[in-house]
Amino acid sequence: MKIKGAIIFSIASIFSHLSHAQQSPVEACHIEGIKAKVQCGSLTVPQDYAQKDGETLEINFAVLPAIDNSQYNEPLMFLAGGPGQAAAELSPMINRVFYDIRKTRDIILVDQRGTGRSSPLACLENIELDPYILIPENLTTTEIQQCLDALPSDLSHYTSENAIRDFDAVRAALGHEKVHIYGGSYGTRAALVYMRLFPESLQTVTLDSVGPVEVPIGLFGQSASRSFDLLLKHCKEDAACNNAFPNLRGDFDAVVAALKESPIEVTIPHPTLGTPTRFVISKSRLISTVRLQLYSTRGRYMVPLIISQAAQGNYLPLAGLVAQSAEGLGMYVGLTFNIVCSEDLPRVTEQMKTTDADNTFGQDDSHSAFNVACSVWPKYQVDEAFYEPVTANIPTLILSGNLDPVTPPSNGDFPAKTLPNNKHIVLEHASHTVAMSTCASDLVAQFVKEQDPKALDESCLALIEKPSFMTSLNSDL
Repeated sequence: MKIKGAIIFSIASIFSHLSHAQQSPVEACHIEGIKAKVQCGSLTVPQDYAQKDGETLEINFAVLPAIDNSQYNEPLMFLAGGPGQAAAELSPMINRVFYDIRKTRDIILVDQRGTGRSSPLACLENIELDPYILIPENLTTTEIQQCLDALPSDLSHYTSENAIRDFDAVRAALGHEKVHIYGGSYGTRAALVYMRLFPESLQTVTLDSVGPVEVPIGLFGQSASRSFDLLLKHCKEDAACNNAFPNLRGDFDAVVAALKESPIEVTIPHPTLGTPTRFVISKSRLISTVRLQLYSTRGRYMVPLIISQAAQGNYLPLAGLVAQSAEGLGMYVGLTFNIVCSEDLPRVTEQMKTTDADNTFGQDDSHSAFNVACSVWPKYQVDEAFYEPVTANIPTLILSGNLDPVTPPSNGDFPAKTLPNNKHIVLEHASHTVAMSTCASDLVAQFVKEQDPKALDESCLALIEKPSFMTSLNSDL
């Protein structure tokens, strides 16, 4: 299921690992949100790389051609997040963020198998939210089974490693000996797998908001609580915020207690249709909505006011955020569950869940939905080598946002300890996928050009201001 909008030589040269692949022509195409024509294509790959003469899949990709028509610089391949985002669908955003790179290099965006137009794992429209903001009371095993019934019977080949084999096949089919790769959020996990499987194909690697193989996806309780505690601290340090909300922690705890006792029903105009829409706001809905706002400094800007208004009995601003979050983050939830339920949740112990739930923000809400889904989702076997630290000697830039609620800076320390040629930069006043919203995108462009992570000019980072907060309903957004 795609959740609608709230983190990829000649064909003969690829036969060493993809004898069944077929090169498809790249054709001029138009992508909404980009004025000039770009290039689109697809590649036929084995569904199972161990049986290259068996069933096949079509892998969709887009190429944003270099503005200067350069054919000699290695391109940048973008690895989308999730798991479950389709890279080609993010083309307008990537074109904007990495436009400086595109001036002299192609940018390649591959829809990971199971997303976009690459054999999408599209469930029925019965699961309405992004898996990262799903709440337990909105998800049942019956709905998960209905989702599974709409998918192919064998999902065991929709894996992170097979996705990377697809990406490298596209690289080869487009005639590139090497590529630079940028991965954000889950895309960093994919990038690390790429480094382990095909290090010879990579010129540089940028890991933005790291989801290392050592840290299971889904345990976000502690990291979300850390991010929320930073928000409370920053509000206390901000004179305007502290004057407007002198007891923000107490207000939050009071709202949580009230919603836990009795959810609130609020009717507001639908954000896109304009029709009156009823929203039930529970404790879990509050937590998931606030956690989503913590992904960006713009979202954090509104949180104190939203909490304060709810504490005073005005849930309309919170309902507005709930309505916005219902648009989701553009995820194909079938792939999300397929990967997390096999590659992550099986290695999460009860002690790990207990430790993650021991926090003062959302307790166990972050992994409850995955517990429900994975109780019925079929599993595939993951090789133990998948979880081994990556040690490839490839120039690597690691970026972390100090305010990140899901991939905290400590995540970036894992690859920083094992990769021999890296630099880990923590942006003090940034949150998730920092290149998408700060001058870190300039650092990525500089790094791709110079290929030395330790020689970057980081001076622009000092200009990133500490985020402020919205203190009244009449404030500018």
